[in-house]
Amino acid sequence: MKPDTILSIRDIRAILPVNPEYLMLDRVKVIDDDHLAGWRNLTIGDHCFHGHFPGHPILPGVLQVEAIAQLAEIAVWERLDPQRTRDIYVKSIRNVKFRRPNTPGDRMLIEVSLTKLENGEATFSATVTNNGGLACQAELVIAVRDRVESLPEPPPFGPFDKADDAPQDVTKVMDVIPHRYPFLYVDYVSSLGETTVTAIKNLGSCEPPIRTYGDGYMVLSNSVQPEIISEAGAILLLGKESNKNKLAYFMGIESAEFKAPVFPGDQLVMTLELPNFTRRFGKGTGNLVVGGRVVTELSMAFALVDK
Repeated sequence: MKPDTILSIRDIRAILPVNPEYLMLDRVKVIDDDHLAGWRNLTIGDHCFHGHFPGHPILPGVLQVEAIAQLAEIAVWERLDPQRTRDIYVKSIRNVKFRRPNTPGDRMLIEVSLTKLENGEATFSATVTNNGGLACQAELVIAVRDRVESLPEPPPFGPFDKADDAPQDVTKVMDVIPHRYPFLYVDYVSSLGETTVTAIKNLGSCEPPIRTYGDGYMVLSNSVQPEIISEAGAILLLGKESNKNKLAYFMGIESAEFKAPVFPGDQLVMTLELPNFTRRFGKGTGNLVVGGRVVTELSMAFALVDK
């Protein structure tokens, strides 16, 4: 793409295989081959604000990461997969820091800079700013992989399927955390301890973060997977009596590695450990498992604030 090219929403949608409600770019400017800028206007009509959080709308941190990933994909798709026969995905994200909130009425400026391109992988540094200043900074790797042409039969019912004695079903989950559809990604909790929680998400094709290519190939966006794990952490934290009337905020992602694709029909088993947590801050490590295989590993930071 030529420098100073401006991509409209029509141009962007022709490139990105994302659902319209999950599109995080309104317009894009090509500064040069390795440096792009994108804009996103935030409005109370955005789907995420209906569930994050009612009465206290704030853009989820992972959607800033998704905006970065979408802009990075626009920058390199012609170099990674010009025929669009494979799957472009976020392989890893690191050193993500959420500096200030984005709320309805803000305009986000997303900027990505390509720092390395080799062996089918593109490394980017990125920032998100609004009128108040720096909102997010991150490093991520975009890569390309073959599409999975056949999937296994779903497993029989087992220990992670919802049971009558499960610690929390979705209604009890909503009693603990403020997340609501379409930004609630925990279906139920299968085990709950003092410092560890295991929760379940049964993934269907109706989910907004599902990427759908022109030929119908569908795969879960990797950017949202840290949110899925973090909601399990919020359940663990906000379920404690001492943390009533508080909110849990994602402060940063030290690292996230995405090892395998996730598809509609998969059952996601998320486990998060929070061994050390002060009254206000803490760090956790977690993973997502599908069919006994770890597909995502995550290290993140939380903060607790009063409502």
